[in-house]
Amino acid sequence: MSVTRLPAILGLLGLALMTGLILWRGWDVMLWGLAAAGVGLLWASVFHAVPMLLNTRAWQMVLPRSHRSPFAALAWTFWVRESVNGLLPVARLGGEAVAAGMMIRRGADPTFSIASLVVRLTLTLVTQVAFTLLGLLLLLPLATDRAAIGRLALLLPTMAAILLALLGIQRVGLFGLGARLLRGRLAAVAANSVRLDRTVRRLYRRRRAVLLCCTWQMVAWVAGAGEIWLVLHFLGHGRGLADAVMLEALSQAISTAAFLVPAAIGAQEAGFVGLGKLVGMEPDVALALSRRVRDVIVYGPGLLAWQALEVRRLHAAARKRVA
Repeated sequence: MSVTRLPAILGLLGLALMTGLILWRGWDVMLWGLAAAGVGLLWASVFHAVPMLLNTRAWQMVLPRSHRSPFAALAWTFWVRESVNGLLPVARLGGEAVAAGMMIRRGADPTFSIASLVVRLTLTLVTQVAFTLLGLLLLLPLATDRAAIGRLALLLPTMAAILLALLGIQRVGLFGLGARLLRGRLAAVAANSVRLDRTVRRLYRRRRAVLLCCTWQMVAWVAGAGEIWLVLHFLGHGRGLADAVMLEALSQAISTAAFLVPAAIGAQEAGFVGLGKLVGMEPDVALALSRRVRDVIVYGPGLLAWQALEVRRLHAAARKRVA
């Protein structure tokens, strides 16, 4: 089986799992959830802009002031990045490539643009490990199934392994390694690989910037729990903020562990149902937290806006060639 086909196969399996969960509970139950939340689901979806803006600020901190893009431009790029990763079968990597391309076309330094995305992604994983630990600690007094908690605790070494692998590759030279594997097929990448690796290390040496990025990132993780809190509130199943933080932390950890599955299809739904069961939440309520409606409301327009921009750019390039 080709490695390039693996995300597509996992995506199909995840889609089958998601469909099975919905059929198990019944479409009427799902529609009840949407009807019960009503316009509140729209407000909860719009609230997702808050963690996205906080994540944008974290990303901005990574870049030196001399190479720092305006916040509005970075926020637009981050929105498109999230939209691509959330709605397209790209195993969460396509969004990074799209974001880098957008920054470079706006005139940003290509080396710093790509390096900042690598560093931000790594620091996101660093803070997520801490956020997952917080979620597990908040779950302990709520759940009595210690075996299930033990299985969830395996998320920590899983994410730690992903993080250590990423750090290890960067230590030996991420782009230099890629250039050697490509064996000259992308000459431009090979020529700049040493500079890219040096820039990544340079960004890590800016310790105050790294600390600020991690701080903003942690605030963004916690703010994301507001979306869950709002959905539960509008469904009439209100819970405390600590419960919302726990659900956010562990559901995000499950999605990260299933990073090869496009948009974590199926894994996200199964995760919410499993977490809901641990804390006495009905499966239909847990499924309503799976964010698929949010993805359409928030990421759909972002994807369409990006496509419209790309069409205009390609059309302008074609006219320039003709002229």
